[in-house]
Amino acid sequence: MSNRFIKSGFVAVMLFCTAIIHAQDYSAALHVEDYQQYLQQAKTDPNKKLVEINKLIPGIALDIRYATANNFMHRKMYQQARAFARLPVVLALKDVEADLKTRGLGLKIYDAYRPYSVTVKFYKETPDTNFVADPKKGSKHNRGCAIDLSLIDLKTGKELDMPTGFDSFSRKAGANYPDLPQQKITNRELLKSVMQAHGFKVISSEWWHYDFNGWSNYPLLDIPFNAI
Repeated sequence: MSNRFIKSGFVAVMLFCTAIIHAQDYSAALHVEDYQQYLQQAKTDPNKKLVEINKLIPGIALDIRYATANNFMHRKMYQQARAFARLPVVLALKDVEADLKTRGLGLKIYDAYRPYSVTVKFYKETPDTNFVADPKKGSKHNRGCAIDLSLIDLKTGKELDMPTGFDSFSRKAGANYPDLPQQKITNRELLKSVMQAHGFKVISSEWWHYDFNGWSNYPLLDIPFNAI
């Protein structure tokens, strides 16, 4: 075995170990709850429970992009195409869906609760905090209090025309970006007004990302979908 091969193997091992250490360092500065801690929290306070969205809102459209390769990572990040959020968040979404139904519209969910370890992977791939959460702070998705979504026409099931596609890292994705066709602005503003009326706030860089107003009451979680 050549010295060159041994050196390259050693470097690869060191890089792998460094990646693990960095991932641990991110969570070391935060309180990220594991499964047992989550169970205790949910038992003490039912509002802390993660609820599967389409079980409480039957018929809501799901397009869980991170369970596919159709996302900015270009690979599956979730092993199951499921969407969860804290109970009050899902109840608020239920009100949004009922409101939209009177207009012939509905919601399509791209992402909701996201395990903290996935946020770490996102950041390593794309450390742009305009679009990816810094693991040193965690994401509101990790708290079960953020939803990525759009609007659909209930008759056709088709998405309304929005400024960009989901996960577009561009200026046009901004929640108030002005230089767009009027119909795209109208659709974006309709989504914004309905979501805000039911306790959500859009973030400035992503028209599809909404935070629940009570997010600070919920801790960060790192629980895989199959454990919920």
